[in-house]
Amino acid sequence: MPNNKQISAMVATAVGLGAIIGAGIFVLSGTAIAQAGANALLAFIFVGVVALIIAFELGELSTLFPKLSGASYSYVYQAFGSELGFITGIMLYFSFATAISVIALGFGSYLTSLLGAPFADSIHVFAIALIIALSALTVTGVKKAARADFGLVVVKIVALLVFIGFALAYAFHAMNFNPGNFSVSAAQGTASAFFAASIVIFFAYTGFQSIVTLTPSIRGGGRSAAKSTIMAVLISMALYITIVAVLMLLAPASKYTISGDPLAMALSHSGAPPWISLIVDIGALVATASASLAMIIAASNQLHQVGKDGLIPKILRGYSVKRAVSTKSVVITAMISMVMLYSGNLFTIASISNFGLLLAFLMTGFALMHFRHRGSKPAFKVPLYPYLPVFSIISILLFMIGMPKTALVIGVIMIISLIIIYYALREVKGKRIVKVRLFR
Repeated sequence: MPNNKQISAMVATAVGLGAIIGAGIFVLSGTAIAQAGANALLAFIFVGVVALIIAFELGELSTLFPKLSGASYSYVYQAFGSELGFITGIMLYFSFATAISVIALGFGSYLTSLLGAPFADSIHVFAIALIIALSALTVTGVKKAARADFGLVVVKIVALLVFIGFALAYAFHAMNFNPGNFSVSAAQGTASAFFAASIVIFFAYTGFQSIVTLTPSIRGGGRSAAKSTIMAVLISMALYITIVAVLMLLAPASKYTISGDPLAMALSHSGAPPWISLIVDIGALVATASASLAMIIAASNQLHQVGKDGLIPKILRGYSVKRAVSTKSVVITAMISMVMLYSGNLFTIASISNFGLLLAFLMTGFALMHFRHRGSKPAFKVPLYPYLPVFSIISILLFMIGMPKTALVIGVIMIISLIIIYYALREVKGKRIVKVRLFR
């Protein structure tokens, strides 16, 4: 008999799309073009393939552990124990919380643009207001929040289709197509520029992990979560590539900068009628709100799972079975994300968030290999094993090498700090050290 507290696979897919289609299309697409010019198209395809492989991996692991809501953290914890689990779990949680900041800044940018910058620092004020409002919604219950996200996803996809339709009509019917718009400068044509764009784009795709944090709440368990995750990546990949192409139909690649409202800039440059700009602005507000909501749900579920495994103090835990939500986790997440709003520009904050995500996905690949090596029999399997997981691991390492220095420094400091904290706590608790012989 179906559990009426659970959500359908369609709603789960919408939550994933809610997390993916937001920062990527409406906020960071222009930043990717600014980094790599027209090569941003290739970067979106390349990163999309890597994201799809990781989605396969998470799908397989979710069928092995359908009752766990910690996503990559839970699988690393099950495979390698509390040490790597603790580091991966806290890093992944911090990445989710920081990702909310990036998306909320996009919301603030579009609302400020729509209202004409009504007051000083309006972008951050609007971002903070969004985080508070969505956190309050999440506290009312995950099922209610997830269904609200489903409606938001429908609205923003319609807005994107309107934007695409206008761009195509503008470029071809009015004979405004200019091949020179798809330019690549000498600086943008380098491998470092390509990977700089890829790092930004990787952030744009990673919302699909939010589905796996909902696995216990999805009807059909791990198998449904696997299908929803893969479907969300495929749909968002198609939309991403299309949007990046039409952005350069409307404005030359050289016009894009690191800003929070690239679609609005493209429409302004092309002289779009006000009603088109209004629809896209509203769609952008809905998209960023939807993505923020999905990431708040994912972050709170993530921290709750770490708490269930006894890796954070009891005072930080707390869970409502009736509402399927951890109120304390939601409040902590909101506080962190509001602080991170002031840690740099969009590129810097996205890069900081990416470090933890990349680490978690790297360990996910190793966790998958661990369980396969031990003869696991999942209901869903990654195709072309072990080649696809190895490809994803190599790609992730390349992304990490190419990250901005600030993000690398912060990430390394956090890992070292977590190692110190873990072993200090382990010593205080007097836990036994596990010794493993790696070689005979």
